[in-house]
Amino acid sequence: MPSLPVGPSRRDFIRLVATGSAALAGGNLLWSQAGPAPKEKLGVALLGLGKYSAGQLGPALKETKHCQLTGVITGVREKGEKWAMDYGFPRENIYSYETMDKIANNPAIDIVYVVTPPGLHREFVERVAKAGKHVITEKPMATSVEDCQAMIDICKARKVRLSVGYRLHFDLYHRELVRLARSKEFGAFTKLTGKRAFVMQKHAWRIEKKLGGGGPIMDLGIYLIQGACMATQETPVSVLAREEPKKKPDLFNEVEESMRWSMNFPGGAVADFFTSFNDNGDQFRAEAPRGWFELTEHAFTYRGMKGATSKGPMTFEAINQQAAQMDDFAECVKTGRETPVPGEMGLRDIRITTAIYESARTGKVVNV
Repeated sequence: MPSLPVGPSRRDFIRLVATGSAALAGGNLLWSQAGPAPKEKLGVALLGLGKYSAGQLGPALKETKHCQLTGVITGVREKGEKWAMDYGFPRENIYSYETMDKIANNPAIDIVYVVTPPGLHREFVERVAKAGKHVITEKPMATSVEDCQAMIDICKARKVRLSVGYRLHFDLYHRELVRLARSKEFGAFTKLTGKRAFVMQKHAWRIEKKLGGGGPIMDLGIYLIQGACMATQETPVSVLAREEPKKKPDLFNEVEESMRWSMNFPGGAVADFFTSFNDNGDQFRAEAPRGWFELTEHAFTYRGMKGATSKGPMTFEAINQQAAQMDDFAECVKTGRETPVPGEMGLRDIRITTAIYESARTGKVVNV
């Protein structure tokens, strides 16, 4: 892509904008006349090469249009070398957790995606921000309100962008939910119900309180919280929660096994949800005076969603949610547009989960 020539005429400038050779953000040119043109694809480094990176994010980065995998940060050098071979980036772009601060000197890396247990998110986000790189952190954003706020603050101080890996904001079924909520086509959604659960067979970091921050509320329930906020376009004002008796107390000895909770919204909507690591289900329903929206299967998964509205079945194209999510963030970085899934949204959700745990502990309604 050509750089903007020095002293262009108005006609030349319009031509460059029309061909995509100049980018505007808030009316300001994103690069100087003497500087290089922006990258066509921004470089992404994955921090943490576990199942989600290997199964979802890595493959998605082979489909993205605005970003590409240019490095990894891992605790196992051999794993990083295999990724470099498979994805075609140089071996010098493999970093360990001890050496990752050197990414500050690597222009091939523009964005770091933190894909570790949430108990480690704050540390790594702070280090990435200090290195001057934009950052995506997986959900949940962190394990405490304090950590979320600290992550937001340092990214603002270092003038880097921060986003949370809320992929469903880019899924076509969930975008239809948001469209209906905003258009009020059925009226305002006032009754919300849902379930998100699976049977955990063996110990995993997700049930270690220090790493996961909690049990299914943090890992699965946060999807229901997201769905409710998308359907109402509001933040709940109060919650009432009850932890269900444990059937596997030896396995779930640090966190809840199952939780039921309700949320009240300022516009009058009420949500009733259930989540568990010892049950099955993945459904969501939103009812309004003149219609309803429902996902009957795989409501919050990567693909295979089934659902309908009161008008009939929904048959949206299945997309790669992670590719769409990362592409959108890369576009935000390139153009200056705000991300629809910012750190403030992650903070909001951790305020809600914190209130749920407090309500379950006390048996009382807790304000958010």
